[in-house]
Amino acid sequence: MATNIGIWVDKMKAYVVYLKGTERSMEIVNSEVENFHPVGGSRSKNKWGPQDVVQDSKYSEREKHQLKRYFDDIVEKLQNVDAIALFGPADTNLKLAKHIQSHYKSMASKIKGVEKADSMTENQIMALVNDYYNS
Repeated sequence: MATNIGIWVDKMKAYVVYLKGTERSMEIVNSEVENFHPVGGSRSKNKWGPQDVVQDSKYSEREKHQLKRYFDDIVEKLQNVDAIALFGPADTNLKLAKHIQSHYKSMASKIKGVEKADSMTENQIMALVNDYYNS
């Protein structure tokens, strides 16, 4: 019997929905991606002195590594599946698809769709995945 998986993912958590025949189950994978809000630099004591600048590249590099760990945690849940559908409100679902395609080439062919989906309740996510595979 085929095992289909639908994943609704954003930067905070992923809902992994398993469909196998008539069985339905859901697992939540929480991320450890920090919410970065760097604030501007500070002025020098001198009137026309240099200004300290916040290094955005440091924050974005840190976030990139945290996302990679988060995506690896999600991929661990995808063993022995036949089809994968990815949903999400922003571009995190696209980033996850690219991560799977570049790091897990054998699993990349199982991705059947990457679609936008707004924030939803757990029941709505379950229904979305169910409808996706049964339409």
